[in-house]
This record gives sequence, structure tokens and C-alpha cells, in this order.
Amino acid sequence: MSSTGEPRRAALAFILVTVMLDMLAMSLVIPVLPRLVLAFMHHDTAAASRVIGVFGASWAFMQFVFSPILGAASDRFGRRPVILISNFGLGFDYIIMALAPGVGVLFLGRLVSGVTAASMSTAQAYISDVSPPEKRASNYGLMSVAFGLGFILGPAIGGILGQINPRLPFWVAAGLSLANAAYGIFVLPESLVTESRERFSWRKANPLGSFELLIGAPGLLRLACVHFLFWLSRMALTSVFVLYGSYRYAWSTATIGLTFAGVGLCSIIVGGLLVKPTVARFGERSTLVLGLLCGCAGMTLMGFADSAKLFWLGLGVMSLIGLAAPSLQGLMTARIDEHSQGQLQGALGSVAALANMIGPLLFSFVFAQSISSAPFFHAHIPGAPFYLAAALLGAATMLAASGSGAGMGKVKQEVAFLKKSSAKNF
Repeated sequence: MSSTGEPRRAALAFILVTVMLDMLAMSLVIPVLPRLVLAFMHHDTAAASRVIGVFGASWAFMQFVFSPILGAASDRFGRRPVILISNFGLGFDYIIMALAPGVGVLFLGRLVSGVTAASMSTAQAYISDVSPPEKRASNYGLMSVAFGLGFILGPAIGGILGQINPRLPFWVAAGLSLANAAYGIFVLPESLVTESRERFSWRKANPLGSFELLIGAPGLLRLACVHFLFWLSRMALTSVFVLYGSYRYAWSTATIGLTFAGVGLCSIIVGGLLVKPTVARFGERSTLVLGLLCGCAGMTLMGFADSAKLFWLGLGVMSLIGLAAPSLQGLMTARIDEHSQGQLQGALGSVAALANMIGPLLFSFVFAQSISSAPFFHAHIPGAPFYLAAALLGAATMLAASGSGAGMGKVKQEVAFLKKSSAKNF
């Protein structure tokens, strides 16, 4: 696969389509899941917000545990089987949630979903396999495009289907996930050649053991902290957006779905049109800082917005945070040899999952408290979750910027580390 350019492009196209279909299935249920919980909680918005927070944290805990396991398994057995098994599991999980008679079964479905959705780190490792180092940031930008395409179609369709029946999007998501798995069986090639595979190790596959890689590689721990703050801040949108839009702007399910679709469209524009020229012009580090600054400004505007139009403007500014993720991935993958890319992505998946565990509880609690009868500082501040997200992105920006001035001694240290890692693996 690595010998010619054409197989690389074909493999990249296959995985991008797989990511798009996977995201389409996952995003179909976004507009309806909180409303289904709200119905189970007798339309108590604050109580439903807390339950959604527990759901999100539990889902992320499963990702925290299983992301490094799937990453290490993909380093040993290849990327293809991990992706296919996860997609089949995700399809059957949506069937469980479609049949859920109450919060308990719905919660069980979210736990299973957390396991099967952990394959996203494997898809990122796949892209690293088929991308030369100088093109990794731009190819991760294309992954953002595929992610955005699924995010455009999924919430819009899910919102419309949810108007018909709140359980219908779950059935459609199940069909798409199973179709995605069937598609992969026939057309998804393996990206990791046999001679590049590593022995499976439970030490590397457990979440704490996988962090050794982040600590050992020079400069990687700081970037992993940026990665954590990036994902933690993003949880403000996914944790409270549906209930927030209904509460503050009286949005319908369809409006919420179409707004999510707008987020996906912005993701496509940023990932497909802006990442490559911005990285080429300013470099990965400066592009990372720029994306984080835009995210900070957008979150602040969203929290301040007292009208839907101003909130949508804030979403547009915030979407430029899409410049950060591909640049961050490019910086981190360059510090690890090709034999450990799956382990790296599994470790980063655990870092993101840790953020996703904390985020739903944190932002749901902040939102519930800000609209309760005894809010923070005795003031009604429904935009409080977005103000908090802006502060986290500000901290991430300072961390990213402070690591930009590494001298030649640091560069030589990183090169020596990579040579040592390669020699040990060979």
C-alpha cells in the first residue's frame, strides 16, 4: 500500500466514506435522544439535563477503557477487522435503543455504543498508515470533511424523522451502521502491512498504560493536554445544545437538526478548503493556535447570544476551531514512529474519552444550575456552559503557543527519540 500513490488515494477514499457513513448514523439520533430522555423524565428540563450528563459521561467512560484496547488490537491484527466489528456492534446497539421502554435500557444502549464508537481512533490510525508525513494534516482535514458530511445529513434527517416518531432515527441509524459494515467487508482494504504489526500487550492496551507513550515522547505530553482541553470544551455544545436551544430559543426538533447540519457544513468548509492552505502558509503550530483562538471567540459569542441569529453567528466563528484538530494530529503523529500509530491514536482516544467523561457532567450541571431556582451568583445565566468552554480554550491556546519556541536542542532530542523508537521496533 505504501509503494505507490494510487493505492494510498484509494485506501484514503475508502476510509473517508466509512467515516462519513459512521458519523451519519451516529448523528441521526442527536436531535431526538435528549427529547426522548425528557419524555421519560416527565418534561423536567433540569432533571433531563442531569440524566443526559450521566449518559454522556458513561458513554465516554466506555470509550476511555476501550479506545486503547482497540488501538492496540489494530496494531496487532490490522485496522480493517477492528473497524468492521465495531460497525456491526454499533448497528445492533441502535436496535436496542430503538426498542428501549425506559431510561434503563436506553442507558444500556449508550454503554454498548461507547464501546463500538471507540473505533474512531482506529480510523485515524488508518489515515496515518496511508498518508506520508507531509500530507497527514491535510488528510486529517479531509477526515473533517467526511465527518462534516455525515454531520450535515444526520441531524437534519434525524430532526425531520423525529417529528414523525422519536424512535424512527434509531432504526435508520441501525440500518446505516449495518450497511456501512457490509460496505467495508467488500471494499475496505487493510492499511497496516504484516511486517509493521506489533505484539498485543495489555500493558499498552489499558488506559493508564497507554499514557506512557504520551509521557515518553518529547513534546507530546503538552500537545496531549491541548488535545484534552480541546475535547473538553467541545462537550459544551454536544452536552447542552438540544435542551439549550429548546429552553432559550424555543427551537423545534427540526430546527435543532438543521442547526447541527449547519455545524457540519462549516466543518466541511474549514476541513476541505481552509486547513491545507493555512497549514502551508503558517505551519501546523500557528494554525493550531489560530483555530483555538477562533473557538474561544465563538464560544464566548454563543454564551452571550440573546437571539438565535447571534447564536448562529457564534457557531460560524466557533467552527474555525476545525483548523486546530488536523494541525494537532499532524504535530503529534510526527513524534511517533509508524509502528505505534495505533497505540498513539488509542491513547489520544482515551484522553478525549476522559474529557468526554467530565464534559457532560460538568456542562450539564452548569446549565441545570444556571436555569434553576437557585442559580450561580443568584443570576440567570443560561450561556454559562459556553463561557466555561471559552475559558478552557483560552487555556489550551496558551499551552499550544508556549510550546512553539522549541530550539535546536529540542528538535535534536525529538529526532533522537524517533531513531531510538524505530531501532527498538525493528
